[in-house]
Amino acid sequence: MNTHFFKYQGAGNDFILIDNRDLSFKYTDNNAVLQLCNRRFGIGADGLMLLQNHADYDFEMLYFNADGNLGSMCGNGGRCIVAFAKHLGIIDQETDFLAVDGPHYAKISEEGTWVDLQMIDIDTINKDGDAYVLNTGSPHYVAEMQNLKDYDVYQNGKAIRNNETYKKEGINVNFVEDKGDHLFVRTFERGVEDETYACGTGVTAVALSMAQHNHQSGHIETPIKVLGGDLKIQFDYDGKQFTNVFLCGPAKQVFEGEISI
Repeated sequence: MNTHFFKYQGAGNDFILIDNRDLSFKYTDNNAVLQLCNRRFGIGADGLMLLQNHADYDFEMLYFNADGNLGSMCGNGGRCIVAFAKHLGIIDQETDFLAVDGPHYAKISEEGTWVDLQMIDIDTINKDGDAYVLNTGSPHYVAEMQNLKDYDVYQNGKAIRNNETYKKEGINVNFVEDKGDHLFVRTFERGVEDETYACGTGVTAVALSMAQHNHQSGHIETPIKVLGGDLKIQFDYDGKQFTNVFLCGPAKQVFEGEISI
């Protein structure tokens, strides 16, 4: 079967997108997703998304990790699928769509290359030693670090993701360095089982954790630099709950093609 696909990236987080409104792509075969995401033997991506019809929303987002398994919420993937929906003519500049963690609102620039995606509200951040642990649609571990550019994110992130506390369910591991005018973030992602160039739910978790860590409140805008570029998180925090949380950044089509599965 030949499958028509599109490749998108958001700050270096790259995804395969398939218009599956006719349900022609049968996603019960995890090996097909694994093959497509393989960077040696397939298209290559951090994950794969299906855009599907939904009676109550503009569309539904179904996300798969690069390991072939259904994933939790992917923030940069969410921004990319909004750009994809605009490309397909499903939406114009605003949308309400459904993801695994519930409904999401997003707005997109007229050019279709910048997306502000509303994330879920957060009222609980836990601690694991000096690190912060929270769920922003996916579970995240946030640890502050110095000299992050030279840090071994792969080995240290892998060790935390697979320790006795987190091994069963897995967790995404984020390391952050406060640069004064921005936060520098590097992330080891479960499901990819490697460091990625960006992680949307991860930088969201970092921004919220650092706001609590620094005793900030009110309306907050946090510039973030990741290996793949620049992102921005904006939110309101009253000291108890994070609301109006938006993940903002680029989402660009890289190419499209057909592949035989």
